[in-house]
Amino acid sequence: MQSYRELLVWQKSIELVAEIYKLISHFPKSELFALTTQVRRAAVSIPSNIAEGYTHKHKAEYIQFLRIAFGSGAELETQLCIAKKVGLAEEKLFMISDGLLSEVMRMLNKLQSSLVAKP
Repeated sequence: MQSYRELLVWQKSIELVAEIYKLISHFPKSELFALTTQVRRAAVSIPSNIAEGYTHKHKAEYIQFLRIAFGSGAELETQLCIAKKVGLAEEKLFMISDGLLSEVMRMLNKLQSSLVAKP
């Protein structure tokens, strides 16, 4: 691969960011500078760290950036859980984002594992 743009996990995480933006448009305006901002930042952090890590020449650095992306995914998962719990949007609006996030997390885990396994 010549670019991080060819990575399926990066492509899927971009889809996730788009869905998150759609989702948070349903959040109340009172949350604009609270959970909404945190959700947006965590979501954007995932593809950003995948891309940045890919550009590093050392595998260990790449793996570290993938771990950061995974951590941002866990952070996003927690924030979405809170948003559901406090009723910031209807439960059904979370379904697509939840599914994409789960898929991205699995893909990140698999990519990390494959890089660690390679000598």
